[in-house]
Amino acid sequence: MVSAATGSQHTARNLALGFLAGALAVATFHQGMVFLLSVIGMIKGGVYATRPVPPFAVPVILDQMFWGGVWGIVYAAIADRLPQAWPRFLTGFLFGAIGPVLVAWFVVAPLKGQAMMAGSDLNRMAAGILINGAFGVGVALIYPLLRDGLGRRWTTHMTSR
Repeated sequence: MVSAATGSQHTARNLALGFLAGALAVATFHQGMVFLLSVIGMIKGGVYATRPVPPFAVPVILDQMFWGGVWGIVYAAIADRLPQAWPRFLTGFLFGAIGPVLVAWFVVAPLKGQAMMAGSDLNRMAAGILINGAFGVGVALIYPLLRDGLGRRWTTHMTSR
């Protein structure tokens, strides 16, 4: 039987690993899709953009990695509840294409004074879905690797103290 303290340590560890997975997914899968869509001319995006983001003048890529980490925490919190019979890349794509996209369209855009749903520009809407879907695939692939690899080492270290 697992004690409450051990259970909460596992939960905290998994959420921390979710954050790491999300940040890494932005740096790899998200930016990889930005690169691909830029190359084919679908978007005018800069990979690993460094222009400052208000209010703290943090480079865009670090801002994106932070928010990717936040979404990685959400993924870690629901990962065990996602359909296990579906391919991991599919659940990840749907996670990224639905959650972050809807929040960007209906929460973030109005807060920034921008048009909702990418201004109904189908090209921008599709790009957002593809970029965030790729991010979701990354989280879905990276998180279990971290949880099952680093998580075991972390648990062994914590219980051997």
